[in-house]
Amino acid sequence: MIDTHAHLDACADPADEVVERARAAGVDRIVSVGTDFRSCRETLAIASREEGVFAALGIHPHQAGDDDATRLDELRALLEDERAVAVGETGLDFYRDYAPRDRQRDLFERHLALAADLGKAVVVHTRAAATETAEVLAAFDGTVILHCFSGPELLPAALDRGYYVSFAGNLTYPRAEELRSAARNVPADRLLVETDSPYLAPQPRRGRPNEPANVVHTAAALAEARGEGPAELAARLDANAAGAFSLP
Repeated sequence: MIDTHAHLDACADPADEVVERARAAGVDRIVSVGTDFRSCRETLAIASREEGVFAALGIHPHQAGDDDATRLDELRALLEDERAVAVGETGLDFYRDYAPRDRQRDLFERHLALAADLGKAVVVHTRAAATETAEVLAAFDGTVILHCFSGPELLPAALDRGYYVSFAGNLTYPRAEELRSAARNVPADRLLVETDSPYLAPQPRRGRPNEPANVVHTAAALAEARGEGPAELAARLDANAAGAFSLP
């Protein structure tokens, strides 16, 4: 199984220990995500040391007002590493509004141009900005992964355009029936699962730091919500992730 979105550089325990626990749980590949230049460099270093770890590299929308957002030429150089499989996470976050919205949109558009130029998938963070996110993505023809999907209002555009939809631990929460309903409507070949470690631990581990080993709980909840066999769905999720990120 693949955890398609984790922040190994942000986990409290050393990355090698976290990866080893993931392997013991049957999670043999992880896409680790950088969110600023320090994070991106550390993420690439982890990916170079750990078998089965790949990198997605970008400047988070929270940092759109920072100096890092002006240095996408440097980001391009990092993305040319063979372990870098996606651009992002990038997108729009109008819930926290940690950066001006116009700066977020500009940074998002520049990430998409970079992804198109490099032929890499883009990992999209969107919160309280479904309409605006759909508008920006309408001009992008590449592979889109909607990370930590939590906005059912974006689902029609995602289904129409063939985006990958990735579900995290919040899918397992008792009050998340709207998310589970959305998950039932995503085509089988567009489903992904993730942990967003060390955040959003699934219900069986709630209240504790999350880690890639816990993606098995989200996959199980997804299978139950869709009325599918866990083993069959796990195989499908693995194939989807390999296709979305062009993994070996």
